[in-house]
Amino acid sequence: MELRIENLSKRYPGGAQALQNVSLNIPVGMFGLLGPNGAGKSTLMRTIATLQEADSGRAVLGDIDVLRQKDSVRRILGYLPQEFGLYPKVSAEALLSHFATLKGIRSGKERGDVVEALLRQTNLYDHRRQSLGSFSGGMKQRFGIAQALLGNPRLIIVDEPTAGLDPEERVRFHNLLSVIGQNIIVILSTHIVSDVTDLCRNMAIIHEGRVRVAGNPSELVAELQGRVWKKSIAHDEVNSYGERFQLISMRLFAGQTMVHVFSPRQPDASFEPVAPDLEDFYFATIKGFIYSAQTATVN
Repeated sequence: MELRIENLSKRYPGGAQALQNVSLNIPVGMFGLLGPNGAGKSTLMRTIATLQEADSGRAVLGDIDVLRQKDSVRRILGYLPQEFGLYPKVSAEALLSHFATLKGIRSGKERGDVVEALLRQTNLYDHRRQSLGSFSGGMKQRFGIAQALLGNPRLIIVDEPTAGLDPEERVRFHNLLSVIGQNIIVILSTHIVSDVTDLCRNMAIIHEGRVRVAGNPSELVAELQGRVWKKSIAHDEVNSYGERFQLISMRLFAGQTMVHVFSPRQPDASFEPVAPDLEDFYFATIKGFIYSAQTATVN
């Protein structure tokens, strides 16, 4: 099964063009949708999740028309939005059982078995009788994944799942997602580059409602070999360097300001070559320094 998106567009009533002719082929596995806030990621995710309409285009999941056969999509979809509400006084076990009933699992024994298995899978079984209001942010996100896994979905969408999590919870959440994504389509929508680096075999960068590039992260980064240079500068020199060079990024390192610039050749003798990473590729793409998306198709 794969998800095929063709020329999907969406303009909001106020005039904002959220999506512009978005086309992607998304195979089984973890797929990273990377872009800054406001790029159109959440609009695309909500459209695929049948929560809003597109103005034009189509999306097909296997043999299901996503935009027209919404009930069929919902039966095989798991969705974890960026923000979701929980009943703070209800236990994890009770609420997950309630969601299982809504998902159509009527047998009490089957429902109990499913709930137990999911709580164990998300490492929440020991907290099953604890009220959700007492859960940490990471525990709530893992509970969100547990409810998204109800009904054995073939497609799971997670929107900005690690924002605000501490490093330990992020690692735990990454491990959970990597296991889930072995046999089904999991779309990870995020602005955190390291999430995609750690988890995804395939990815796309979306910016200003358009897909700028799609492919394998390692292969995309390889396009930058020999074209990224670094230099340590004084902080008050940043603006002048931004005017003189194609400045990819700047960061503090050991009390100094380290800049990365994009250039086909060494800008001058004071710059050193640096092995590019996905963050370099991401910023170079959204700043318009490179554009390698002749087609936004992942095979």
